[in-house]
Amino acid sequence: MADKFKKAPLSAQIDLSKFNMGNFEKATDDEKRQQEVMGESTTFFKDGMRRLRKNPLAMGSIVVLLLIVLIILFAPLVVPYGYADIVKGASNLSAFQYSSSELAKINAGESVFPHIMGTDGLGRDYFIRVVYGARVSLGVGVFASLLVLMIGMLYGSISGYLGGRVDLIMMRIVDIIYSLPDMLLIILFAVVLNETLAPVIKGTILDKLGVNMISLFLVFGLLYWVSMARLIRGQILTIKQNEYVLAAQCIGTSTPRIISKHILPNCLSVIIITTALQVPSAIFTESYLSFLGLGVSAPMPSLGSLANDARSGLQSYPSKLIFPALTICLIVLALNLLGDGLRDAFDPKLSR
Repeated sequence: MADKFKKAPLSAQIDLSKFNMGNFEKATDDEKRQQEVMGESTTFFKDGMRRLRKNPLAMGSIVVLLLIVLIILFAPLVVPYGYADIVKGASNLSAFQYSSSELAKINAGESVFPHIMGTDGLGRDYFIRVVYGARVSLGVGVFASLLVLMIGMLYGSISGYLGGRVDLIMMRIVDIIYSLPDMLLIILFAVVLNETLAPVIKGTILDKLGVNMISLFLVFGLLYWVSMARLIRGQILTIKQNEYVLAAQCIGTSTPRIISKHILPNCLSVIIITTALQVPSAIFTESYLSFLGLGVSAPMPSLGSLANDARSGLQSYPSKLIFPALTICLIVLALNLLGDGLRDAFDPKLSR
């Protein structure tokens, strides 16, 4: 083999000295990007995260949400007040204002932690109540979204994959559930559970949330998953026609494994986007229910209940309404912008 190469004619060899380097042109930006795409090995999630990092609104929303989460987690460790602690003589104080007893302590050389957002009508520190209210609202939104995700993903997967008469029956059930009024069910559950469940949960951790919040979770589990189920079912009806699903069926793969390993990973964009947009919807639902008095039980605060309590002194103390309302707007806006960014990053059908 080596002898053949040695005997090759000189005309087959390339003489680089004959080429003028000035004749070569630089690659364009499109050609460079094409070369990067051709040479880059990545996954769907990594590619989506790379596009997400190029979205300034989405990254700014992530920063805002991280700051809110850090404040929610660590502020109770720093602030010496509890959400139910009453400071004597400190009712309706303005931001960074002290009561007469606290001023006396400061004059005596003692350190007193400031009321960052003032106090409410009972003398409770308003900042810590807003922090606990944001903790409750955000926790309810995340938990409700995960509940909607699990039920909707399971129901939509079964309905879309089995198809036929099973799909027809399951979708008619979805139509019936979709027509039920959520507010009426929450009120009915709250009335019924107040008589039956309240004595059972008394003294437990569920007693702090109250019967109203349990009824809210029940309604989320019964009603709010139908949109998720419809979206996943529509995706699966298209995906199950692909060849790799047929190949998995031919080799005897079980139905649960086909759904979990071959179909649901291809619905990841819809799952991520819908779940991200469900969180602000759940937070807003909890807030306006708490505003109507159907939220957490007193003295546990919620952003909606804080806004409701501030209505009575709106003209005299408008800041009591501004702080919880601004917190709700900030959380919901950041989550909506993040959801839009996830949709742009993970939906392959959208053109950039």
